[in-house]
Amino acid sequence: MRLTTEFWVKAYLARLRLADIPAYVVAHGDDTGGAVLVKLATLDGKARLFQRSFDLMTGERAWIVLNEGDEAEVDGSIRRQRDMDPDLWVIELEDRAGRHLLDEPGLT
Repeated sequence: MRLTTEFWVKAYLARLRLADIPAYVVAHGDDTGGAVLVKLATLDGKARLFQRSFDLMTGERAWIVLNEGDEAEVDGSIRRQRDMDPDLWVIELEDRAGRHLLDEPGLT
């Protein structure tokens, strides 16, 4: 049985809350199968954008950096992705230390 995107997003937000990492759903995509982008703003004008993909070496799902740099540039990348895929979820985190928890078990 496959988890819905909405269920995964709620679980991820709960983990972030437990780690005291502020997070917001800025675009609510398709509840059952929408893809997810995670923007990590480090509060210094910089940001990283993560997308779940497949590791070509292992064939397993992994989070990759889709874009990083100036926050405005990353926001532009999100807009372009949303223009192509209106079912896309976007979650924004704010953490000066750059924590995102995407590398923790159960989140890949």
